[in-house]
Amino acid sequence: MAARKEAEHPRLEVDDLLADPGVGIIVCCGSGGVGKTTTAAALGIRAAESGRKVVVLTIDPARRLAQALGLTELDNTPRPVAGVDLAAGGSLDAMMLDMKRTFDEVVETHATPEKAEQILANPFYQAVSSSFAGTQEYMAMEKLGQLRSQADADGRWDLIVVDTPPSRSALDFLDAPKRLGSFLDGRFVRLLMAPAKAGGRAYLKVFSVGVDLAQRTVSRVLGGQLLMDVQTFVAALDTMFGGFRERADVTYALLKEDTTAFVVVASPDRDALREAAFFVDRLGAERMPLAGVVVNRLQALGASALSASRAEDGVEQLLESGRGETLTAGLLALHADLASTAARQHAVVSRFARSHPDVPMASVAASATDIHDLDGLRAVGGLLAG
Repeated sequence: MAARKEAEHPRLEVDDLLADPGVGIIVCCGSGGVGKTTTAAALGIRAAESGRKVVVLTIDPARRLAQALGLTELDNTPRPVAGVDLAAGGSLDAMMLDMKRTFDEVVETHATPEKAEQILANPFYQAVSSSFAGTQEYMAMEKLGQLRSQADADGRWDLIVVDTPPSRSALDFLDAPKRLGSFLDGRFVRLLMAPAKAGGRAYLKVFSVGVDLAQRTVSRVLGGQLLMDVQTFVAALDTMFGGFRERADVTYALLKEDTTAFVVVASPDRDALREAAFFVDRLGAERMPLAGVVVNRLQALGASALSASRAEDGVEQLLESGRGETLTAGLLALHADLASTAARQHAVVSRFARSHPDVPMASVAASATDIHDLDGLRAVGGLLAG
């Protein structure tokens, strides 16, 4: 019965997704360490070699993967990837998100040159733009909005593949930009500005508790000279506060369009699939378009018909016989361990599939080596496509 149900579970048809001209954005999401970056790069290469004009926005890839894409150093500008087969008429550009540079671009675009110079030199801004919680997720969405605007303007790309930041929780990608936008929208910051604006002891006495609490909280994050830096920061930003939230809302709306497809990436363990389940449910609640779930690094078996228990029995028989076949016993013991891992992973994945019967799924077998070149990425793309 279980096997029949699994066979009936819908499959994520990756090639159909990549070939659909109505899909202009693919967002690869999931908790950290599940292979989002590799999945995004593999989808980008497969789409480009199938004829799509693709740009991959990746976040902090492993060194070998960055080298495979030709990204040997942090670069906030999309650049062509060498070695991709473009015979079908496609193209592939790739870039790594520079969080600080993207924030600087936002300031330079939406402020006068004089105000932009003040903001960029401000210690409060420098702390927020480089290390404040949620900044990376917010800037990933900012850059996505920029790439989409450029694609609409010049037609350079017809598909944007986004590798989301390596957060502990998959939900951070959706939640953090709103949190940062709310912070920069002014309520908290203007509370810190209140003493400087009021200039009176009565006002300070009334608001002393809230102001002191706010000051202590942000001081722990940002350091000294707080109120002076914040005052200069707020005065320079002026009307830009609302703009942060507006752009976050625009990009958030873009993620809900039919032209966007979310691919939730997980590994075959309980915690990662629990995160995937939370994210799938959140996408449904937000009415965002889910293409399906990819389960990476599934344990593959060379002799799938040999169960773990039978392999363990074989080890015992060899050892009891005293024939000294240590190599055979060792291989059987290794197979028993791998078979146990495969069975455990299969059970976890099957449980997820049963609880989400309408969510298409695809899987990628665990690789014996790191993915470090274009051929490795092509192989992953082939496995994703089944």
